[in-house]
Amino acid sequence: MRELLRTNDLVRLSYLQALLTSEGIEPLVLDGGMSVMEGSAGAIPRRLMVANDDFAAAKALLEEAGETLDPK
Repeated sequence: MRELLRTNDLVRLSYLQALLTSEGIEPLVLDGGMSVMEGSAGAIPRRLMVANDDFAAAKALLEEAGETLDPK
């Protein structure tokens, strides 16, 4: 798995998940449980992950959609 980005913005995260899924790329969100444990104050960003084989296509898709990805 490779990380595409980290965010506290749940609307953005939901949009990006839907965008990836619509193109046949299955995303995984990590750290959602930790965000709930700390009271959902937004201190722990959620990570949007994809399989290693899907990373290049996912990154290109999100950049084409105008998303700024975390530098990795």
